[in-house]
Amino acid sequence: MKLNYKQTFLVGLAFMSIQAFWELYNKIIPLILQRTFILGDTLAGAIMALDNVFAVVLLPLFGTLSDRVDTPIGRRMPFILVGTALTVAAMILLPVADNLANLPMFMSVLLVTLVAVCLYRSPAVALMPDVTPPPLRSKANAIINLMGAGGAAVALVLMRMLVPEGDKPNYLPLFGLVAGIMVAAVAVLFASIKEKKLAAEMRAAYPETGSDTGANAVKGTGVKGLPRDVRRSLIYLLLSVFFWYAAYNAVETAFSKYAQNALGLEGGKFAESLLVAMVSAVVGFIPVAVFANRIGRKRTVLFGVALMFVGFAAAFFYTTYHPSMNILLGMVGLGWAAINVNSYPMVVDMAKGSDIGKFTGYYYFFVMSAQIITPVLSGAFLEFVGYRTLFPYAAVFMLLAFLSMTQVRHGDHRPSLPKDKLELLDVGD
Repeated sequence: MKLNYKQTFLVGLAFMSIQAFWELYNKIIPLILQRTFILGDTLAGAIMALDNVFAVVLLPLFGTLSDRVDTPIGRRMPFILVGTALTVAAMILLPVADNLANLPMFMSVLLVTLVAVCLYRSPAVALMPDVTPPPLRSKANAIINLMGAGGAAVALVLMRMLVPEGDKPNYLPLFGLVAGIMVAAVAVLFASIKEKKLAAEMRAAYPETGSDTGANAVKGTGVKGLPRDVRRSLIYLLLSVFFWYAAYNAVETAFSKYAQNALGLEGGKFAESLLVAMVSAVVGFIPVAVFANRIGRKRTVLFGVALMFVGFAAAFFYTTYHPSMNILLGMVGLGWAAINVNSYPMVVDMAKGSDIGKFTGYYYFFVMSAQIITPVLSGAFLEFVGYRTLFPYAAVFMLLAFLSMTQVRHGDHRPSLPKDKLELLDVGD
């Protein structure tokens, strides 16, 4: 059994476009809120949590809806196309509102943008398990995450190039270029991937997945239909997801401000350090998928959690920027790769029948719940205690994630590796 790498790379284009947007959003919007609209860290954190408030409701909704629809171009593709178009149209107006220093306009456009992104995030992620056999989903998820990291890395490079030093930069060229990348990625996806055909082929080869639609669908029953021990594992896994996203999102959202206020970096120089973590994740995605095949997904995730804990805890001791800090950020990136490659497949492998979109929604419910709470909570620590609370905050949540993950007993699928290791490099047809 071999993964079709070419097909998986193309499927990953949707996730690449999403991650390019979120990298831009998480790094630039906090700077706009602080420098243009002069908002405190707590209020800015609350605004940064709005996307997650919408997502908690909308991601499970749109994931479930995409399970139920059946169109000539597939179940997920209509959501991906419409969501991308709406997101791009709205996000271009964000730097316009910033240049005008018009907070009501900025907030209105921001809300429209966030709803539009929610429209297609769950369907875009669910597309991979729709067309990928269960034993190969960790490896496929590594490719998907690689594509996402590529999109985020491109956004970081553009930020480094296009964010000048000074109090009032013009972000319109940056947003325009990222929007163009998003449109191009989804256009190639739509032209190359025939979702309906590929999903039908997967169902024929693996009828037990039951991912059909309409009258022929194998109906899932959500969490209530799981055996008690599986349900317990799912709950602990989703709690772990909450904890590690609470840690990671706190650092991701605040690092641009932390770099300038605590480490003395100016302009877009913070992007250089973040690129180290991004490159480390990119390099690690495929190896950690292979590693999971050997020792299991759970152990690989625990390794990633431990690595991130060490990286966050040690970063606390830096009071000014030093190049050696990049080693710690590299550890964080590798740990994040180990977690992300394996945790989502563990969730959907516990799904029954036609519930992949629904379980994708469960996964993102906990992701976004963490990201609702953590910008406000960590922002309050930053504002009222001090910026040096950022990394201890993240380290504590990674410790909680480790403890919770030790209680997970299911979803740890370990497919056998091919005898000829050169097959790992086979990109298929």
